[in-house]
Amino acid sequence: MTPDLPRESASAFATRLRQRFADAVVRVDEPRGEVGMVVEADAWHDTCRQLRDDFGFEQLIDVAGMDYLGHGSDEWDTDVSSEGFSRGVEGRSTGRLRYGDVLREQSAEPQGTIDTLVPERRFAAVLQLLSVRHNQRLRMRCFAPDDSLPVIPSVTDLWPVANWFEREAFDMFGIIFSGHPDLRRILTDYGFVGHPFRKDFPLIGNVEVRYDPERQRVIYEPVTSVEPRVLVPRVIRDDARYATAAGEDHDLKIASTLGPADAALPSTGPTPTPAGATR
Repeated sequence: MTPDLPRESASAFATRLRQRFADAVVRVDEPRGEVGMVVEADAWHDTCRQLRDDFGFEQLIDVAGMDYLGHGSDEWDTDVSSEGFSRGVEGRSTGRLRYGDVLREQSAEPQGTIDTLVPERRFAAVLQLLSVRHNQRLRMRCFAPDDSLPVIPSVTDLWPVANWFEREAFDMFGIIFSGHPDLRRILTDYGFVGHPFRKDFPLIGNVEVRYDPERQRVIYEPVTSVEPRVLVPRVIRDDARYATAAGEDHDLKIASTLGPADAALPSTGPTPTPAGATR
């Protein structure tokens, strides 16, 4: 029986990638040892072919679209103030648009617009590759050169499994994969307008559908009955009432499920007397 070959370390593998692809950006994310590489669009297809043929990445696991608009911005502020924690309930940030709102760069504030962070390059495709032979994984990323018409070469001729993955990225993000044999929507309706995973796509959508009995058909009209909501993180913080009650030997008369799981308040009632004992 042939013994298993030792797996190449992440740093050694990254060094080999840098030597082979001098124009690519290779990084290792510690402590997990995840190797990632960023490749320009004009070298994307050729780099992927070399990774398959020369580095043994015979399997493609996933192709995902990315929209970096507003990347790094938050919808809420968790700084403590005299009024408690801000929960960002207004929702006036990327992805929380109402019908008719548009995005703009940070400048003056005309009516109907909101601030957002605009990246240098917005759209990207991310590939997850696996080499079963070498027990190695690699994350590949390619940014589209033009945000107004994001185009990235298709890899369906290298890994046919990329077909539906690239169609999904096209449908959700509007990324065009040049050379794809059948690039059309795969999840939304054929007449759908826009790409719902883009950060500037209204969270409530652009139109709503209803049946009109007079016209006897389904009609589309601007959204009027739905308001955008903001999902906020649950903030867990210590409550001084329990520590105060424990120190002052007070009974809060609150169900124990409302307080910390490890809170042990002293009993305020009389200490039971064992049978046969006297005080």
